[in-house]
Amino acid sequence: MKHIPRKRFGQHFLSDGGIIDAIVREIAPRPGDPMVEIGPGLAALTQPLVERLGHLTVVELDRDLAARLRSHGQLRVIESDVLKVDFGALAQELAPGQGAALRVVGNLPYNISTPILFHLLGYAGQIADQHFMLQKEVIDRMVAAPATADYGRLSVMLQWRYAMENVLFVPPESFDPPPRVDSAVVRMVPRAEPAAVRPQVLEELVQTAFSQRRKLLRHTLGKWLDAKGFSGNFDTQRRAEEVPVEEYVALALSL
Repeated sequence: MKHIPRKRFGQHFLSDGGIIDAIVREIAPRPGDPMVEIGPGLAALTQPLVERLGHLTVVELDRDLAARLRSHGQLRVIESDVLKVDFGALAQELAPGQGAALRVVGNLPYNISTPILFHLLGYAGQIADQHFMLQKEVIDRMVAAPATADYGRLSVMLQWRYAMENVLFVPPESFDPPPRVDSAVVRMVPRAEPAAVRPQVLEELVQTAFSQRRKLLRHTLGKWLDAKGFSGNFDTQRRAEEVPVEEYVALALSL
């Protein structure tokens, strides 16, 4: 029976064989890799992955799709909202004793892609790499350099923890139904020794800085720092987008 894509789940199914092959090449799955796929959908990417891996764990929220996927002998299906999945427990189970070994892939639903990225941020220490298809404009923000229009909260929070690159452009016609936006694939590799900041401190700091990005930081972050009793040196005569990631991280560390 044909599956009707559900708007509330942001479903757009990958259907272009050439693009699927290119994504699999970028992921480079090896037999036995402990891998989890988020949102396998109609298994367009799932099938070539599991053929190379031998076994694959998938997370699918749609009840009908989950039931269909369960009939596949090489898949383990977790029927759940991905934001409720404990990837730390999955890493312990799928890659015991291997440390940062879990590999995570997926065509992320565009309507909740940012919450998923922030959810996974908490498990970065147990993940080897992540390959995600996302809206191209989201990836542009993820990999943006300082002093550019795309540079913002997402850039800082993710670049602190990951080395990232946009590895593949995916046009709308590669999907059924076609989305109204361009897509792309990002590779995210957790940094081996990230600065040991408390994520909630960095998050609050960065959110405050970018809350009024056209204003000088003395109007936003400056007042926040004063309230925290900060007595160090930090130039607030700049706009939020002019401050590089390492300066935000150093400031968070000093707090």
